[in-house]
Amino acid sequence: MSKPPTRWIGQRTLAYRILAVNLLTILLLGFKVLYLDAFRNQLAEERLELISREASMSARALAAAAPPARPPVLQALASASDSRVRVYGPDGSLRMDSWRFTGPSYSLRDPAGQRWTKDLARAADRAFNALVGAKPVEDFSEPSRDHLAAWPEARRAKATRSVVTEVRNAPDLTPVWSAAAPLGDQVLLITTNDRDYTRTVRIQRRWLLGAMAIAILLSVLLSLFLARTIVRPLRRIALAAHRVRLGKAREVKVPRLPSRRDEIGLLARAVSDMSQSLRQRIDNIEHFAADVTHELKNPLASLRSAIEGLERVENPELRSRLLGVARDDVVRLDRLIGDISEAARTDAELARAKFEPVDLGQLIEQIVTGWDGRREKGSAAIAFARPLRSTAVVMGDPGRLARAIDNIIDNAISFSPPGGLVEVAAAKAGDEVRIRIDDEGPGVPEEAREAIFNRFHSVRPQDEQFGRHSGLGLAIARAIVEGHDGEIHVQDRDDAPSGARFTIKLPAADHA
Repeated sequence: MSKPPTRWIGQRTLAYRILAVNLLTILLLGFKVLYLDAFRNQLAEERLELISREASMSARALAAAAPPARPPVLQALASASDSRVRVYGPDGSLRMDSWRFTGPSYSLRDPAGQRWTKDLARAADRAFNALVGAKPVEDFSEPSRDHLAAWPEARRAKATRSVVTEVRNAPDLTPVWSAAAPLGDQVLLITTNDRDYTRTVRIQRRWLLGAMAIAILLSVLLSLFLARTIVRPLRRIALAAHRVRLGKAREVKVPRLPSRRDEIGLLARAVSDMSQSLRQRIDNIEHFAADVTHELKNPLASLRSAIEGLERVENPELRSRLLGVARDDVVRLDRLIGDISEAARTDAELARAKFEPVDLGQLIEQIVTGWDGRREKGSAAIAFARPLRSTAVVMGDPGRLARAIDNIIDNAISFSPPGGLVEVAAAKAGDEVRIRIDDEGPGVPEEAREAIFNRFHSVRPQDEQFGRHSGLGLAIARAIVEGHDGEIHVQDRDDAPSGARFTIKLPAADHA
């Protein structure tokens, strides 16, 4: 029985493709978020450093100027940076304010008066801050009483005698930068509302959103491509499987997809091999049914003729012969039906059998002992060269293996001449166990050495008792041996003038 090819298992990559496509957008999104967050943080650090240097230089410039010249210097410093510069005295009161000389250099915008696009931008700002886990920033508002105590950074600068920076959010979520620096026993405070910072960050975010849209589009296209490479072959496989199920076509070609080394290719080759195996099994069943019909017709026809003859024949001697024919036909039908049942069950039972270690030496010894007690072997003798215990061990079903070996011995006995010797031997050779059964019969012609294992093929000795063999014994033996991943073949003996040698090869058990 030929087996369909099964060497089709390759590397499974479909899961990696799906994972890669799904992770692509997430990785790109994560990269963009990290980049934008890092860009924003770096820009904020640079802006704080800039206003810190501005406060430090402004404090030194005012300290160097004479008191009467400080207002013009303050005005010049504020005009150069578009900032608001304030100086608080030792008591915390406001001594100088650049807006008194230059007017407001910036204004805090009311969100209620802005377009809806700004609301979307601010919503995106809040969403991004939540995504990256940014620390909350206080809202900025001018104190109702402009005093040093209203500015925490000014208080810290006075206490630590160092420059202190702070950032707050204006009502429209643009940053208000502030820096306080000590100025003798006074404190200088610079504040500015930097909309350029927000504009720069939002421009970068729009670019990244555009890139993300492209990445999403690319991911969708890749997903569609991946779905196409999955769905189309699956549809072809499903259609072929449906045609196999309907059974309308004798040969259904299931695509094997040899170029695919993923799960789809694995499935295609599995379904293809399954359909081939199913087709082969159906063909075997059809051939077997036809052979059974043919084999049953002959004894039934003979039995019917004998029974019909008994009704018309009055001669006692002829009636006795007809009864003998009917009796032989019944025996033949009984043996034939039993062997047919055995052959039909063999494959199914082997598929469900749980193999166990079997010592073939002990098993064959039991078979030979059983033959020695039978009358069917006539004058033939059986000699068994028993191997050492536990040296010829295989994994298998002991009952089925016994049936296969018994069938071969039965065949050898049936072809043995009167007083002939059937020799049986078993031994381990490398990673297999070999069973040899030799007889002293006429041997098997080379052109018939394969045919004798076919079902209902029977070339029996002329003197054999009628109906003793059904022609299924060797076929059952081969099915059992192949069900144990073994081989069976026949050849002429090379150590005797005539005779056949059957050799069974079975994989040795690992622990043997």
